[in-house]
Amino acid sequence: MGRPIRTRRQATLASLAAELGVSRTTVSNAYNRPDQLSPELRRRVLETARRLGYPGPDPVARSLRTRKAGAVGLLLTENLSYAFRDPAAVGVLEGLALACEDAGVGLHLVPASPGREDVAAVHRAGVDGFVVYSVPDDDPHLGAVLERPVPTVIVDQPRVDGVDRVGPDDAAAVTAMAEHLISLGHRQIGVLCMRLARERNDDFVSIQRQSAAHFHVQRIRLEALAAAFSAAGVDWATVPVVERFDHTVDDGASAARQLLDAYPQVTAVICTSDILALGALAEAERRGLRVPQDLTVTGFDGITEAERSGLTTVHQPVLEKGKAAGKLLLSSADRVGPKVITLQTELRVGRTSAPPRTAEERWFGP
Repeated sequence: MGRPIRTRRQATLASLAAELGVSRTTVSNAYNRPDQLSPELRRRVLETARRLGYPGPDPVARSLRTRKAGAVGLLLTENLSYAFRDPAAVGVLEGLALACEDAGVGLHLVPASPGREDVAAVHRAGVDGFVVYSVPDDDPHLGAVLERPVPTVIVDQPRVDGVDRVGPDDAAAVTAMAEHLISLGHRQIGVLCMRLARERNDDFVSIQRQSAAHFHVQRIRLEALAAAFSAAGVDWATVPVVERFDHTVDDGASAARQLLDAYPQVTAVICTSDILALGALAEAERRGLRVPQDLTVTGFDGITEAERSGLTTVHQPVLEKGKAAGKLLLSSADRVGPKVITLQTELRVGRTSAPPRTAEERWFGP
């Protein structure tokens, strides 16, 4: 029988202090408050810790003692990969990370896949506050966050009384886009929108579903379009709106295909995101439609790929949005009452919008 393997007992804060002949507070300060020690003493503490195999103060014990986790939680009701795949989400995540870096705190992602009712991830999250990124007003994870006794900032949606929020003026931004298209002469329009509720619907959307949408941003954008085009003499009940549950370029293309198959007379496709608009551009190319001569396409967000494509879109500062949310959360202890930060947007007219073709113009579509 072989001899049992002996492992060296891990050093503790107390044994390291005894080895150095200093107090435990001095050892702790070398890690947590280095400004309290001379550079030479801190160097000696850290070198001895490495030699003895001391890993540093236990973060769990420290959080129990200070009642601070040293991290901000980001709740997004998407699969975790969405935060690194969707360009607008990436921008928000980067901005939030920059705010956390400046404050010296960590960032904990709390994904909640669509359709999941289990809120245990919210309950387990060891964080000092939450940034909630674009969720429906009936999402159970949002309810779980608001039950936690920690500060919360909502990015984009929903609007909750008494809770800090950061986002653009969606109604004003979309109204500017609608007025641009109206001024060009477009009246035969169609709309591609992101999901309106937690249940999947990859189809045309009724007026009732539009008005009852639990995703406030999409509802507000549709309401703004309806108001602007109704004022221009367009009966909104006749405007086809196609919804997509998933947010990818392929979904934008399939939504445009569904729209144009049923309504080939449409002269402009208005998309509530750049991702959907990029898909619409791909579908227009597949059909042999010239953009913008045969079909105008617009988006919302101002992502890099949209700029490269010359897309007419509403640009919103997604990096600043994440940074503002982080700063707002981390400064919540210094003020009383909720705060709303409204970010500026800009209508950027690109190469994908023009007056509708006339009946006399030759059409190169199928």
